[in-house]
Amino acid sequence: MSWSCAPHGQGEREPQEQPRQGKEAATTAGEKRARKLTHRDEASTRKPSRGTASYKRDTEPRTSQERSTEQQPRPGGEVVNTAKGKRVRKLTRGPSGLSEPSARYPRYVLGLFMIYMSTQVDALLGDGHGRGPDVAALTVTFFLFEFLAATQDIAVDGWALTMLSRENVGYASTCNSVGQTAGYFLGNVLFLALESASFCNKYLRFEPQPRGIVTLSDFLFFWGAVFLVTTTLVAFLKKENEELIPAKEETKGITDTYRLLFSIIKMPAVLTFCLLILTSKIGFSAADAVTGLKLVEEGVPKEHLALLAVPMVPLQIILPLVISKYTAGPQPLNTFYKAMPYRLLFGLEFAFLVWWAPKVKHEGGFPVYYYAVVVLSYALHQVTLYSMYVAVMAFNAKVSDPLIGGTYMTLLNTVSNLGGNWPSTVALWLVDPLTVKECAGAQGHTCATAAATELCTAAGGSCVTTLDGYYVESVVCVILGFAWWFFLGPKFKKLQDEGQSSWKCKRSN
Repeated sequence: MSWSCAPHGQGEREPQEQPRQGKEAATTAGEKRARKLTHRDEASTRKPSRGTASYKRDTEPRTSQERSTEQQPRPGGEVVNTAKGKRVRKLTRGPSGLSEPSARYPRYVLGLFMIYMSTQVDALLGDGHGRGPDVAALTVTFFLFEFLAATQDIAVDGWALTMLSRENVGYASTCNSVGQTAGYFLGNVLFLALESASFCNKYLRFEPQPRGIVTLSDFLFFWGAVFLVTTTLVAFLKKENEELIPAKEETKGITDTYRLLFSIIKMPAVLTFCLLILTSKIGFSAADAVTGLKLVEEGVPKEHLALLAVPMVPLQIILPLVISKYTAGPQPLNTFYKAMPYRLLFGLEFAFLVWWAPKVKHEGGFPVYYYAVVVLSYALHQVTLYSMYVAVMAFNAKVSDPLIGGTYMTLLNTVSNLGGNWPSTVALWLVDPLTVKECAGAQGHTCATAAATELCTAAGGSCVTTLDGYYVESVVCVILGFAWWFFLGPKFKKLQDEGQSSWKCKRSN
């Protein structure tokens, strides 16, 4: 089986039928009569009532390609009604879900891997008494985690495409965002709170202790066991219908899969989407990647920042459900375009919160009203963030070809995630070069480089920041973001006006 992804209007044309003679002409006439009778029978048996949505669909004018797919003659003049075949293929195409080995085995390996890492993580992170963290081993560990999680993610994406109808496939983004919110809360907010000794001693204990209630090794062991138990339950409780399992796979191996991915990327509509989405989040990079670190640098405890995310969890679960009403339709990118300028303005507001932090700080920490402003700002920012996130996920699900399972949708989601990751990495790297420092207390010295900073300190001076690079980044990013929104945003919206054939791949046996 091979795939070909041709640009819109440049696909392979159907071969024109040559005139037949003799017995072949008689057979052709018989086929035409059989087609006419079959169409008449179909119209009489499944003619919907007027005023219904199905009546409107059935009475809409159809293209020649759509009509040709309804009736396909078999060799020998037998006419096959493929309307039922289409419904069966809707059930059989793509991966079957979490009970399939493609998703079940990575979850088993992931669970066992977490249980094993629970016995090694303390040694990898270092003991804090002269032995530092093993960076190389941690890099390999995180790579394996990401590899196994990505394998499972592909299967789940394909499951969503095949489980939901084309009209409701936009709700796949709602399921995705709600699940990620719950996972973020359990794996980040809750863990940081229970692992912090100060938080546990202040809110959860009567007698102070040097460690938190939960350690990282305990956390890994618990969730490793949860992975094993839940995967086993799904494997036994969810039975697959053997009649609906596809006889042929979409791709025959890794090489075939990568050929398919490159064919998808070469399509003009997909290539345009990738280029635009890779540059669309430059304007948010400083606010998303640097703001939290700067607040910690100004003295805001990281435990308090994690705790402030708790009120956001109900909001982050409700938001996708509300936003999906606007993104599940035919034009989800309109929501993306409308929310973008408001999210850009929050970049300036976050910079103000960082500037304001040292001015309201006192010996006991920060006043309650400062935390209230931070929570309110973060909540409003989440509205704009989720509006854009759910809109892009809904668009990816809408245009993904379900015949290719989760491969297509995962490719688009990966590019979307990369569009937010690379600007954040560059923003973190540029903070120090953009920061301006002066050497106070030592004449003739500067703080332009690390060596100059050491000379300044050796001469009895100290480096004082006169212009923080974070503020420079915040202003520059907002300007670049509005430039993208004004010049490239309309082109991004036009992608949703492309026909389905601009995003589809053809399969030839």
